[in-house]
Amino acid sequence: MEPAERNTGLVFQSYALWPHMTVGGNVEWPLKVAGLQKANRRARVQEVLELRGIGKLSARYPNEISAGQQQRVAIARMIAPKPGILLFDEPLSNLDAKLRVEMRTELLRIHRSTGATSVYVTHDQVEAMTMASHVAVMNGGQIEQFGSPEELVATPSSDFVATFVGTPPANVIAGNLIPEAHTLSSANSGGSFMFRAEDISVSHEAKPGSIELDFAEASPLAGRSMITGTRNGFRLTAVTDIQDRFSVGETIHFILPAVAAARFDDQGKRV
Repeated sequence: MEPAERNTGLVFQSYALWPHMTVGGNVEWPLKVAGLQKANRRARVQEVLELRGIGKLSARYPNEISAGQQQRVAIARMIAPKPGILLFDEPLSNLDAKLRVEMRTELLRIHRSTGATSVYVTHDQVEAMTMASHVAVMNGGQIEQFGSPEELVATPSSDFVATFVGTPPANVIAGNLIPEAHTLSSANSGGSFMFRAEDISVSHEAKPGSIELDFAEASPLAGRSMITGTRNGFRLTAVTDIQDRFSVGETIHFILPAVAAARFDDQGKRV
């Protein structure tokens, strides 16, 4: 059995291309290292280049093609040996926003077409939440929570996860900051409470159990408004249908729901 016809195990490869080699040479290199015969190497190179839609670029050099094409060449080089596991270490971090979206689609297509298990490292939670079937949220070198994107958002296991995932992430408020008029005030001696942004409303006037903050910014989000308030390093975000206009620094009131979405202990673990 030729090396390219079997699972070669684990492949970790940089997206950087060798500038002195043509596109075809870059893709052929791992096959040559694997000991595949020359004729079979050429056939496999053309196969993966065509698969990535760049078959006509084989004779060009990396500096003669666009950044997006270079990414596709690097991907072709990586999948050419037919590995069983693919490792991606922040592969899209240097691309502009539009190209990142295109390449996310490209990587998902590769994952489905090759059948290889893909381990993807990223600081961009949008990439993680849109591309992965399961996500490991890391904190200080430890796995804070492992689960599907839906599980991470619906049932975060710690205050770290709650404030890390989601767009926008959930608000976590220390118990001693809960207003005395709020229904949770009797339980505010310790720990913290999670409130989802879509469950919080905003008003020009104070309400029972509301928190007074300074208006920081507002931005549209799927036909609604994402409103952020800050004061003394404290920050809250609400997603509402309110159409009122606020001025930066204006005092506004965030009205918390009567029931928190979750509670965390003094160590930040869900209780």
